[in-house]
Amino acid sequence: MSRRERLVRTIVGGRSDANIRFDELRALMRYLGFHERVRGSHHLFDKEGIVEIVNLQRRGGHAKPYQVRQVRRLILKYRLGADE
Repeated sequence: MSRRERLVRTIVGGRSDANIRFDELRALMRYLGFHERVRGSHHLFDKEGIVEIVNLQRRGGHAKPYQVRQVRRLILKYRLGADE
């Protein structure tokens, strides 16, 4: 199992939202086909075919837990990561 697959499983499992590293989540979003724009400390991700725009911010090297939950909802809603 690759690092990205493990990260998707961890996010979908929902047991460690506060322990997801920002750089890993950012790399995962790009791997899933999202386009990244940076405005100051805000990393905005969008993807064709997905209405929602995801905003990620770093907090002490980790992503904010509520933003990890937003990514989880997107992964489940659009079935991302299953065959990406």
